Amino acid sequence: MPEYDSVLIYDGECPYCSIAARALERLDAVGAISWYDETAQQFLEAQFDETPFAMFLVDNRRDQVYAGRAAAEELAQRASMPDIVSQLVRKNYDQIASLVGTATGRGRDPDDYHEIYPLKKTAASVFSSLAASSTTQASA
Repeated sequence: MPEYDSVLIYDGECPYCSIAARALERLDAVGAISWYDETAQQFLEAQFDETPFAMFLVDNRRDQVYAGRAAAEELAQRASMPDIVSQLVRKNYDQIASLVGTATGRGRDPDDYHEIYPLKKTAASVFSSLAASSTTQASA
């Protein structure tokens, strides 16, 4: 089982999130886990005292949690996409998520989490379980 420094929590039913998660195929130290997974729910509860519906990139090495558009932008940067792509993803994240949600009939919008948050100690204690439950996109 690979050792992950970072884990992406994403909605596997959302095509936009799935496209962003596919960038993980190029990143050996990043795992992916469905937002619906019990371990992801435990992590979010420990980090935010609730389970917000959004995309999160948890970076254990940097002690940071990237959320929403910040997660999408960071993922684009880590995948070595041109800076213009990262900036476009961040700038248009809300519109893209809304359009994709409407097109797929998702029925709910992502919660308003878009910053970079310090990793709480209580959430850091759940990271090893989160990483162990994660897979790479290539094997998912």
